[in-house]
Amino acid sequence: MRSGGRDDADVIVVGAGPAGSSTAHWCASAGLDVLLLDKASFPRDKVCGDGLTPRAVGELARMGVGTRQEDGWIRNEGLRVVAGARSWELPWPDLDSFPGYGMARSRMSLDHRLAQHAQASGAKLLERTKVTRPLLDERDGRVVGVRAQALDAQGRADGAETVYRAPVVVAADGVSSRFATALGNTRRDDRPLGTAVRTYFRTSSDDGATSRHEDAWMESHLELWDGASGASNLLPGYGWIFALGDGTANVGLGAVSSTPARQSATGHDYRAMLQAWLRNTPPEWGFTAENQVGPVRGAALPMGFNRSPLYADGAVLVGDAAGMVSPFNGEGIAYALQAGRVAADAIAQARTRATDDARERTLGSYADRMRADLGGYYTLGRWFVRLIEHPQIMRICVRHGLPRPVVMRFVLKLLSDCYEPRGGDWVDRVIAGLTRVVPAA
Repeated sequence: MRSGGRDDADVIVVGAGPAGSSTAHWCASAGLDVLLLDKASFPRDKVCGDGLTPRAVGELARMGVGTRQEDGWIRNEGLRVVAGARSWELPWPDLDSFPGYGMARSRMSLDHRLAQHAQASGAKLLERTKVTRPLLDERDGRVVGVRAQALDAQGRADGAETVYRAPVVVAADGVSSRFATALGNTRRDDRPLGTAVRTYFRTSSDDGATSRHEDAWMESHLELWDGASGASNLLPGYGWIFALGDGTANVGLGAVSSTPARQSATGHDYRAMLQAWLRNTPPEWGFTAENQVGPVRGAALPMGFNRSPLYADGAVLVGDAAGMVSPFNGEGIAYALQAGRVAADAIAQARTRATDDARERTLGSYADRMRADLGGYYTLGRWFVRLIEHPQIMRICVRHGLPRPVVMRFVLKLLSDCYEPRGGDWVDRVIAGLTRVVPAA
């Protein structure tokens, strides 16, 4: 873990989203000097569904993040799955490993809150600081820091580049991860890739419109039609409506392909697809241009560990930079928070080792732990994507599978990313058993 010069911190974290702020919090809580860098200034927006599964809520609880309703959080009871003319309300699973509720909060607010929490834990946050490239040891090419550029309020370079040194650098800079790319860690072509587009709507009004901003259920639409009658074209992907409790709802559409090449071949205009779906939602929901808050924005969803290695030569990848989004539901926040916790533990433990080899083995344990926990689950997710990426197959599964209670129990636990890894009911045991026998992602 040597850096070959005077260090500015024990660990540098690039990016202050959920993965970066989680890493910074846990490292600082372990007594490490942490430098957290983000090219934006907070609060700032990120494209997301804004929903938090019980798995994510459990990670926030571990961090000690307060989640009182009066502080801007809204709880939800489970998933409302809508397909055609039918819907099912599925309460979150009652498990020992996770809370029995989910939550929602806009990324504009959530990321700011998590960055503040990391600061309160002792991390030093530098906003409007763009990391331009890794700093490498001239002798062996090991990452020993970063080169960074201060930005003004308009995002333009402000002054000369600055060098920050640390024996470990954590890349938490999102799906594109320029830091990881600069190290030659390119995205894998054999992993699923999703696309999400979303916007916000005011849902409480005086004109009789149905208020959706306090809905107790996270709503997922598994069949999307481009015509009001339901007899026209079935659109690929799924839609969502997540209440935020502040007078608005996050409304979006997601689609996933088994490989980036397959996604490129489809050539879908997802913004147009979202508009086609919204035009045919009930008028009382109020999803109209007059009630829209902000533009439609889109982002890629890197899935199933689509970038590797997770650790090598002083560089750790967490969250979207490592492609940790779940192929089952497009959820990334829970795994970003988890990765930060596990990475921080490996980094803190490595500092107690007496030799370079021992420190490297300990840092490498981060990748081993993440793959042991999620590798098999992501493999199942890749197989799931290969099935449901075909709209007609998806329609058959929805029509003939969802009405069956046994299938519904499996669907709930897979779509919620919540099952007991050990113990639980027979559904938990089947899912856990499958994750252990399939090849790890």
